[in-house]
Amino acid sequence: MLIGGQRRNGSNGDHIEVRDPATGAVIESVAAGTPSDASAAVDVAARAQGEWAHTAPRERSELLRAGWQTMVDHTDELAELIVRENGKPLADARGEVAYAAEFFRWNAEETVRIRGEIGVSPSGDKRMIVHHPPVGVVVMVTPWNFPAAMITRKLAPALGAGNAVVIKPPAETPLTALRVAELLEGVGLPPGLVNVVPTTTSGAWFDAAVDNIHTRMVSFTGSTEVGRILLRRCADRVLKTVMELGGNAPFVVFDDADLDAAVDGAMVAKMRHSAETCTAANRFYVEAGIADDFTQALAVAMGEIRIGNGLEEGVTCGPLINAQAVTDVDGLVNQALEAGATPVLAGGPVDGPGYFYRPTVLGGVDHSSPIAHAEIFGPVAPVITFTDTDTMIEQANDTEMGLTGYVYTADLARGLKVSERIHAGMIGLNRGAISDPAAPFGGMKESGLGREGSTHGIYEFCETQYIATNW
Repeated sequence: MLIGGQRRNGSNGDHIEVRDPATGAVIESVAAGTPSDASAAVDVAARAQGEWAHTAPRERSELLRAGWQTMVDHTDELAELIVRENGKPLADARGEVAYAAEFFRWNAEETVRIRGEIGVSPSGDKRMIVHHPPVGVVVMVTPWNFPAAMITRKLAPALGAGNAVVIKPPAETPLTALRVAELLEGVGLPPGLVNVVPTTTSGAWFDAAVDNIHTRMVSFTGSTEVGRILLRRCADRVLKTVMELGGNAPFVVFDDADLDAAVDGAMVAKMRHSAETCTAANRFYVEAGIADDFTQALAVAMGEIRIGNGLEEGVTCGPLINAQAVTDVDGLVNQALEAGATPVLAGGPVDGPGYFYRPTVLGGVDHSSPIAHAEIFGPVAPVITFTDTDTMIEQANDTEMGLTGYVYTADLARGLKVSERIHAGMIGLNRGAISDPAAPFGGMKESGLGREGSTHGIYEFCETQYIATNW
């Protein structure tokens, strides 16, 4: 663990074995924090936060900029670490490091641009001053699919706004979180501002952290199911929350779409980071006139994917995170096949070490199939044919998730109209990749609360205070 700039063992001496999902072998062991460790980290963060909040914005900005530079300088080391504990291909891991680092550079610029307001009340009896002080101590809970980026997307704006943080990284991928914190120490970030406490007892850990009087905010990225539980606990103390939760993205292809571009975009939207992303294309709604051609072309592209250890040259799809993930994905595929779907590209679990699943394309999927209503988190593409746009949009919106959607068409006006009708916080119009530190990341409905990135992101970690005065 890292608390107050010091490496510590957990108070009960327990450890977490970190496994390589490509082999199942243990690669490292880290301390497992207890609830008392989590609360102690919050106390340390609170002591560090007061002075940090009064540090000049430019000074905070320069340290964030240095954080960007040190991550860039350590790209190869961090990328290899991500592959070892997460399994994604090395090229994807390098891309994640670049993306993760960029949140430091972007928020270095936003740190010196936190704006306030001043005005005269309508009655003229007072001046109204509005400013945005930091929240205080932020507890962050991050997922395993982006071991670096899901931390920095929260950490950079939180620090820029003047907060201190306690991070609970996932038990599957704690190594990257610890290394990023060490790198920030190395550029001069004051100790105690970034504390990392892995654990195997997530529920008790979280209870202790949120019940600590110094905790004022929780930022979580993960499943909607867990997000609901955390929101209920945060409500006990009326804590500010930002929740980036699950997705079930529709990928819509109209007859007039450029077939090659649509397939290329589908491969990016579906298979980036081994298909284990909340923004991944989950359901492919393809207009009847192009459905067969698109499905066959997608099957060819998916069939060319090389699965294997992410450190091996030429590998484009790594393992799933664990054995349960393979079982879950295979269960969804078998349900779809039993309901009448056609295996255009038949995949399935891979025998041997590691947690691999061969890419799969299913044609003739019915919208009512469970696979169309679950977040797949694996290299499986179910294709649903449509003939009526209104019906398709109803089906695309027939989910409690609303994170991402994708639309491919040569008619820009139609593309914009359809994009506006899809209930999702982010739409890729003729694009398979949409994430950017300069853009607001977040969803509608049960896909989350608040936004990360863009000019909006740093204000999530601020309060709004109004001062009435005369002069």
